[in-house]
Amino acid sequence: MALNKIPSAVSGYLDAALSFGAALAISYAIPSPKLPGYAYAFLYIIAVFIAAWKGGFVAGVLASLGALILVPYLFVPGFTLAKVEIGRSVLLVSCSLLISAMAQNRRRTEAALHQANGQLEERVAQRTGELSAAFESLRTAMQERMAVEQALSESDERLSNVLESITDGFIAVDRNWRCTYINRKAAELLRKEGHEPVGEVIRNDLPAALGPRNEADLNRAMEQRVQVHFESYAEPLQRWFETDVFPTREGLALFARDITERKHFNEQLRQTQKLESLGVLAGGVAHDFNNLLVGILGNSSLASDALPRAHPVRAMLEEVVTAAERAAELTRQLLAYSGKGRFVVELLDLSSLVEEITMLVQASIPRTVQLRLDLTKGLPPIEADAGQMQQLLMNLVINGAEAIGDRPGTVTVATGLIEVDEPYLRGMLLHAEISPGPYVFAEVQDTGVGMDEQTVAKIFDPFFTTKFTGRGLGLAAALGIVRGHKGAIKVYSTPGRGTTFKLLFPAAIGKTVTRENVTVNQELLGEARVLVVDDEQIVRRAAKMTLERYGYSVVLAENGERALELLRESPLAFDVVLLDLNMPVLSGEDTLREMRKIRPNLPVILSSGFNEVEAIRRFQGKGLSGFVQKPYTAAILAHSVKAALTKQ
Repeated sequence: MALNKIPSAVSGYLDAALSFGAALAISYAIPSPKLPGYAYAFLYIIAVFIAAWKGGFVAGVLASLGALILVPYLFVPGFTLAKVEIGRSVLLVSCSLLISAMAQNRRRTEAALHQANGQLEERVAQRTGELSAAFESLRTAMQERMAVEQALSESDERLSNVLESITDGFIAVDRNWRCTYINRKAAELLRKEGHEPVGEVIRNDLPAALGPRNEADLNRAMEQRVQVHFESYAEPLQRWFETDVFPTREGLALFARDITERKHFNEQLRQTQKLESLGVLAGGVAHDFNNLLVGILGNSSLASDALPRAHPVRAMLEEVVTAAERAAELTRQLLAYSGKGRFVVELLDLSSLVEEITMLVQASIPRTVQLRLDLTKGLPPIEADAGQMQQLLMNLVINGAEAIGDRPGTVTVATGLIEVDEPYLRGMLLHAEISPGPYVFAEVQDTGVGMDEQTVAKIFDPFFTTKFTGRGLGLAAALGIVRGHKGAIKVYSTPGRGTTFKLLFPAAIGKTVTRENVTVNQELLGEARVLVVDDEQIVRRAAKMTLERYGYSVVLAENGERALELLRESPLAFDVVLLDLNMPVLSGEDTLREMRKIRPNLPVILSSGFNEVEAIRRFQGKGLSGFVQKPYTAAILAHSVKAALTKQ
């Protein structure tokens, strides 16, 4: 390590001294007789050359002088300077000078080469550093690009997953209407499920799928770069779509949303709300009209009974009674439409009920129409009014036969049991009033002319008819009967292919009853004290006149509060109460509750234009003694009072 720090000039002299010293040492070590003279000469010549090569010009000259003068002086006895040979000396010095010059040139060349090599190494190192930096920068850029491409690929995959998972159809097109992306839902809309349309021009496919009327909207969105929104009916899929079109840098983005179920739901909701509104109106009109008919029927029947049978006025009064009864029938239809008609609820076998009316129905339809029955035996019973159900089924069968007309055709009545869920119920009318579960169904199918959607939407409107001679409530009353029985109804119809009505009724638990026609012959006269509670004066007066004619003592109360005042004054003053259901000030339900506090065992007959089922439901467990539906004749009212007193 220390020798490396010695300057090169000093190192050269040391090398020269060492080489010459080595030659002297050999000369001392090996006496002259042992080696010939030329060996010693060669040894010192080598030493001189080494000194000249290593030490340079001065060292070479000094080594030459040493070899010519010092060595002979030391080893040759009697040596003097005069014995030095000038020629050999000049030759030796010249050779040492030549060798020194060669060594000097070599050192200069080596120095130049070393300097050049150092510069080259510096340039190589610098260039290598630059290349390394460039490579590192390139590697970083490639990594960043790969990361960006990976992120872009993942983003595209996530976007594609989102677009494929949504329920909307999505289509992206460029400004030339060339498809750049389409998801599965949109491919179904364009009917290209088995063919990938990406890269194809789909300008003509979009109007064909979304409807030709919307082509102008699509062109406006592309040309004016504005957002458009429209609803359309896709004929190939028979579905309604709501489409939003957005301009993009490349072209357009279209989102098509299936709104068929929403359309159907809104239409059913509108239909349900319309039917409910009409039902409320019909029920209110029937209720008020019934109160008027009570007075008409009661007074006219009383006047008719008071006259001799041969009296000419009696025939007129009987005509009044007949007209009033026909008006009462119309109010019953109105109440049936509103779902508040009078029902006598029993556990019925629907299949047996259809069989019972078969003969009557066949007599009411043309001979060219064949009635077929596909009835399921052993069905669970339904809670229903037999008369109302017969009216409902006969109405539907006769309507089906009339839809067939004079040509041959078939009306099929089928029954069965079905388990329905919420999606199935959403397609039915009145579905909001029932819940999923087991239902007994009746299906009436005809091969008639059928109906379009506009006609189907109106068939349950009061007094709507497709027949020239049609009148009355028709299917509106049928709908009310279904509503009153907590059921649902669905209509399937296609022009030229017939119509099907499907009725659902909740399946009940229990045994069906055998219905019998019972004729009650009882003495209607009585001597009991009756409290008549009704807010209509004409009803109170008619009831008073009727009951007094049959021997009863009658006290009138115009509302529930007045009736309670009379009862509190004298709790035992009355034997039976005739109570109206709907009254201002205090309702019939609240009045009955307070009466039970005053006298728990007092017989109460409920009077209403609404159905008995609703009354029983509202007054269940409150001990009603009877129900009489408005309008009623004198005999019916007297019979109801007599029956209530008999039960006591």
